[in-house]
Amino acid sequence: MNRALILDAARTPRARVRRDGGTLAGLSPAELLAVVLRELGSRGLSPERIDDLVVGVSTVVGDQGGDVGRVAAIHAGWDTVPAGVVSRLCGSGLDAVASAAAQVRSGGADVVVAAGVESMSRVPMLADRPTFALDPTEGEITGFVSIGVSADAAAFRAGFSRAELDEYGLRSQLLASAAPAWESSIAVTTPSGAELAHDEGARPDTTIEALAALPPLFADDPLWERVERHLGIVRGADRGLHTVGTAPQFSDAAAAIVLASETGAAGQDPSGQVLGWGQAAVRSPGLEATAPAARRALDRAGISARDLSVIEVNESFSVTPLLLTRELGVSPDIVNAHGGAIAVGHPLGACGGVLIANALDQLRRKGGGYGLVAIPAALGLATAVVIESFA
Repeated sequence: MNRALILDAARTPRARVRRDGGTLAGLSPAELLAVVLRELGSRGLSPERIDDLVVGVSTVVGDQGGDVGRVAAIHAGWDTVPAGVVSRLCGSGLDAVASAAAQVRSGGADVVVAAGVESMSRVPMLADRPTFALDPTEGEITGFVSIGVSADAAAFRAGFSRAELDEYGLRSQLLASAAPAWESSIAVTTPSGAELAHDEGARPDTTIEALAALPPLFADDPLWERVERHLGIVRGADRGLHTVGTAPQFSDAAAAIVLASETGAAGQDPSGQVLGWGQAAVRSPGLEATAPAARRALDRAGISARDLSVIEVNESFSVTPLLLTRELGVSPDIVNAHGGAIAVGHPLGACGGVLIANALDQLRRKGGGYGLVAIPAALGLATAVVIESFA
């Protein structure tokens, strides 16, 4: 079986979403992704070499509907590159990487670009109006509750206190504020002519006192009644655990990873490889599928959590990294060492590529090693990918 070698990785900065229009709201999702594709081309990737472009998108509607990946390819001048979209909610970007790696490892393709894009400024979460989220009868069947209530329920079941969640939120802000420049991040010129060169949103002046004073987001959510019926969690103060200070920020971004077989990589020095991936699901509501997905990915990669030097797990509220750290028995020092989505945003479908690019940057600085990227999603889903850096 072929190896799925990593030839390159590039991403845009994560841009804040604002009520009056986010920093990158002037760019359509296709245009935003095309920025990254053109960057890969400027580094020497010829469209003629590419067998496929696989794009992760969470909310496939409006500006992100109609095969936005192919539209982005056309914007980038990649007219002869076939492209398609995969969607597994927040895990879509990692699913694109897994799909691309499977093509390469099976011998079905020699060069595949795995990408992701999400413009939450233009296409807000739930803009596709899924029946399971809007119809009470369908929602009752699926056990659907909002992602925020799922986070609180997971924290309650795991025994994390409000204080522990707040402390993690502070950690994310401070680490992101002090993070070195990401090598894989490329500057984006906005339609107004301004240049965005860094992730937005980190607040270095955050204090634990300020976080403790924030009101809970989901204590009064009527969907708690569904949680109580399905999971037996009783009413009470523990229903209000996460706040805006321990929740992921909305953001816009795009990212792309170039994967190749040995034949496709001829003449280039790969920076690493995709070793394994895994998906998992738990009974909804809950964000506890991350650890099972990570264990599957590690098993398929043939390594253990002890071998990891870097873990990038999406901060889908504070509970997610705290729970994964505990479940895998790893040091907190290797988990989101430069902050995460609480501080600098979660661009849904682009998140997988962004986190893989970040993990590669960190592993490069460490001189190589193994990294894990994991993302939980609504409906009890999660996806994880294991990479190795040769640097």
